[in-house]
Amino acid sequence: MNPIIGYVGIAAGLTALLVLLFLVIAPSGPSVSLERRRAPGTAQTSMLTKMTDHTVGAIDAVIRRRGKLPFSAADLELAGIRMQPSGFVLMVITAAIVLALVGLLLGSGTAWTLPIMLICMAFAPLGAGVLLNARTSRRRAKFADQLDESLGLLAGGLRAGHSLLRTVDAVSHETESPTTEEFARVVNENRIGRDLGDALRNTAARMRSDDFEWVAQAIAINQETGGNLSQVLDQVGHTIRERNQIRRQVKALAAEGKMSAYVLILLPIGVFMFLLLTQPTYFAGFLGTIWGILALIVAGILLIVGSIWMMAVVKVKF
Repeated sequence: MNPIIGYVGIAAGLTALLVLLFLVIAPSGPSVSLERRRAPGTAQTSMLTKMTDHTVGAIDAVIRRRGKLPFSAADLELAGIRMQPSGFVLMVITAAIVLALVGLLLGSGTAWTLPIMLICMAFAPLGAGVLLNARTSRRRAKFADQLDESLGLLAGGLRAGHSLLRTVDAVSHETESPTTEEFARVVNENRIGRDLGDALRNTAARMRSDDFEWVAQAIAINQETGGNLSQVLDQVGHTIRERNQIRRQVKALAAEGKMSAYVLILLPIGVFMFLLLTQPTYFAGFLGTIWGILALIVAGILLIVGSIWMMAVVKVKF
């Protein structure tokens, strides 16, 4: 019998038992609604919420004792994820458990059950790291695209007679994310005593933006020497717009090479996984002998080296 059909039957049986227990055997609830029986102002906390809070607290305590954060609050903030590190770690652990169960179903009845489960579990932290890096890169790229508009708002506010800090505060309310969060961070840092120039340079370092570093330097020089800051920001904004135009052209020209690299990297991996799942005996000659295993290891090493080489070739640093 197919093991998947057996698992489906077990799940259906458990569901039927739960329905019988809660709908037939268990007594019905009181006729008065829960909202009317609860005291005014009492917050409803479900059992699942309590279990989640206890688990998150335990993970937070372990992280504090070890002093190491697999996913720090700064990394989550850069990625635009409004969540505590302990909560994010709990999500990763939950995903690893689910993927382990998927690996158990895929490798059921074979000698590769445990390796497949471990490989599936490893996808959870790796996927979380890839997700954070992708969201951080996307957020930084969006900040760079919004920079010329932000400089236009800064220059307009200065020409209207507002102070620099008031103009930065206005930009933090009138722009879109992530510029809104970053400029609001600059304003808050200045309010607690940090120099405005240092706060701007810190934002440029966080977002890894050379263009915004120029803006921070221009503002710092203007604060020391004086002059028409709105005109300086207009010139810097014009330069940044030209750089963004060239950057988009380079990105469009390199898109075909990147897509070819992705296809060449993922195609052998996809074919190998498909044949391993649909025709497990197809690789018996490789997995049954030491020379076949060595050949697969060499092929994997060559694939990794070739992937690194292709990604380095198609990556254009501007």
